[in-house]
Amino acid sequence: MKLNKLILSLVFVIAIAAIPALAQGNSFSDPIVEYTFQLPDPVWKMNVKPSTTSPNVEYVYGDRADGHFEIRKLTVARDAIMTDVIATEENRLKFRQGYVAGKEENFAGRFRGTVFNFEYVAGGKNMGGRFYFLKTNDTTVYMLRFTGPKDGLRQIRNQTDSIARTFAVK
Repeated sequence: MKLNKLILSLVFVIAIAAIPALAQGNSFSDPIVEYTFQLPDPVWKMNVKPSTTSPNVEYVYGDRADGHFEIRKLTVARDAIMTDVIATEENRLKFRQGYVAGKEENFAGRFRGTVFNFEYVAGGKNMGGRFYFLKTNDTTVYMLRFTGPKDGLRQIRNQTDSIARTFAVK
């Protein structure tokens, strides 16, 4: 009887200890790139792995049609203003069908930055974009680009924020 209670107590303690580990999600780290981040949900699947010729990484949220995430490293002038960096990217986005600029938001994680939101139409569906511009030093901005169905992207905003908050440079 005492042995059963001891075993049951031990199983309970192990289960409680495992909960935080399960809640952490998956880590991304690769020797080819100089950054890491945490994925809060195992639904995120890598579909482009960084290589020596292309240091970009891309993930999908289940399926590319449900959400797409990619990271780009931008080299900017030492005195570049974040609004100008965002305006340069926005000029590329303006050619998307049904493009409508959204608001910019200040963002703070390990790095301070700005989030740029927008909407567009693709394949007859209302889509959205949420781009995080994170300045890691005087001349480097990492752009975390999330796109997907407008309503779906809104539903996983806590996850996109979490990924951006955990983004770190090695």
